[in-house]
Amino acid sequence: MSKRALLWGIPAAAWLVFSGWYTDFGGPLTDKEVDQALIVLERRNMTPERFAEFENFLREDSGRQFLMVNNIDMSDNPPTMPGFGPKATAQDYTDHYMEHMYPQLLSRACHPIFFGRALGIDIDVTGIEGAHDWDLAALFRYKSRRAFLEVITHPDMEERHAYKHAAMDKTIAYPVEPGLYVSDLRIVLFLVFGLVTALLDIALFGVRRV
Repeated sequence: MSKRALLWGIPAAAWLVFSGWYTDFGGPLTDKEVDQALIVLERRNMTPERFAEFENFLREDSGRQFLMVNNIDMSDNPPTMPGFGPKATAQDYTDHYMEHMYPQLLSRACHPIFFGRALGIDIDVTGIEGAHDWDLAALFRYKSRRAFLEVITHPDMEERHAYKHAAMDKTIAYPVEPGLYVSDLRIVLFLVFGLVTALLDIALFGVRRV
């Protein structure tokens, strides 16, 4: 194989391997997968209405990736939780929660794609009582609803989730399935690998003359 072929072949192979890991090819959740997950989730503290909505979310799975939108109002005076003293902060509890979450997310090609602090003003609030005074906004990418289920049904999740709630005065989290998502890492890496390889090709082999 020529050096030029290797130059292009190695990043192409790396991109294919990454894309294969980053994409869930398993298709939509099966009824068996949903039923098994619901057995675990019905032990969680969910109202019948929330449980029915969540079941519908699982059974209408498209098999595609989705983003979880989070609006967060951190607590200035969180309760004392097991393993922490009375001076523990909301950030302490959040760190404890994410200490479990990050390995679970990253091992399944799920990850944060955006964090931002609120600027202290609500531009427009209509028809939602109490929807003001937010501190943070975050977007998390999930490879699929299957990967999401694997994360939230993990045996350690229920205990850790209590620390997330203790850290917040209020939060809203809801999933969206992107129609336009140009920051998808498969697209970004394709462009980066292509640009870097093209520049190396020019540097090493020169510009071909027509």
